[in-house]
Amino acid sequence: MQFKDIDYLKKGYSERKEIIKIRLEYFKGVINEDEKRIFAELCFCLLTPQSKAKLCDAAIQNLVKTGLLYTGTEQDVKDYLIGVRFNNNKARYVIGARELFKNQSLKSKIKEFNNDYELRNWLVENIKGMGLKEAGHFMRNIGIYKNVTILDRHIIKNLFKHGVIEEIPETLTEKKYLEIEEKMKLFSREIGIPIEEIDLLFWSEETGEVFK
Repeated sequence: MQFKDIDYLKKGYSERKEIIKIRLEYFKGVINEDEKRIFAELCFCLLTPQSKAKLCDAAIQNLVKTGLLYTGTEQDVKDYLIGVRFNNNKARYVIGARELFKNQSLKSKIKEFNNDYELRNWLVENIKGMGLKEAGHFMRNIGIYKNVTILDRHIIKNLFKHGVIEEIPETLTEKKYLEIEEKMKLFSREIGIPIEEIDLLFWSEETGEVFK
């Protein structure tokens, strides 16, 4: 496969490498925080599909400050999802996730898994509203990012731009997701940039900053 614009990509990486590594180091520490913090990160990732990350983060921060993320009704949660698309469904997903971890903490459940792929599959199969992308996003944001990818529209667009994939898929089925994930890993090895760093690099090229 013939990759494109690699020199340009590596130049961008050299410019952002330090801040990317600092951000990833921060993510590694999240799993050591309390249950509420980890649950808030899960809820953030449930909100992000087809919505701006900054708006989702603001909504979660406000729900945390008021305590409604942990005690509010579905309507309470919905009222804070200002600017978040599909807020009816996403409020329901938040409440559903909260119910799921009523008897066993999210943190303890995560620690049951020694295999990243098994953890990702469990998240997808058991948390309504969470697909492969959202599960990968959550795992990355709590420091589990060596093996899984976050194939959002920014990443897909850039993988196409650099010749990693031949076309941008109209729909991203599980089979297609896993195929592209393997191609991204190959690309990562070929150019010598870890997949989790490529993700933040692409995201920063699209948005102008390294966020989450």
